[in-house]
Amino acid sequence: MFCPNCGKADQEENTYCRQCGKFLPDFNNLKKREITPEEHLKANAVLSLMTAIVSLMLAILLYYFFLGKDDTPIIIYLTAGFLIAMCAWQVQTFWRTLLLKKQIAKPNQREENKPQELKSVLTNDLLNEADFTDNVPASVAEYTTKNLKEKVGRSSQSE
Repeated sequence: MFCPNCGKADQEENTYCRQCGKFLPDFNNLKKREITPEEHLKANAVLSLMTAIVSLMLAILLYYFFLGKDDTPIIIYLTAGFLIAMCAWQVQTFWRTLLLKKQIAKPNQREENKPQELKSVLTNDLLNEADFTDNVPASVAEYTTKNLKEKVGRSSQSE
């Protein structure tokens, strides 16, 4: 499949383009509407925020009605604590979802700053002619040991 935005070949459906970052839905299966990852993130953020608010409100209500009463079972306090922990978890999930949405939005921002058309230029038009006036000769010792035929033994100096 080709990306409809930039034209990059060999793309897979229901993924992002490897060149421009645009989401590529499956155009052959347009009967049912595919939900993009951005829409999934938006729904996840809304549900996380709603869950955090509801669990915090329930914990506050439990503490308001039962805190300080002598006949309150311990399970009420445990439930309120669990609801506060759920609220904290959902708040961090909401925060991470917002960070992920920002990260996914970056390729679309880069797309706006990208030049619309790149000109095809031959490499030899861009490079200068080779200058051999400052050519440094090879080292004097380079490639000189390949002609040695006999091995020189080392003598030990321990007398």
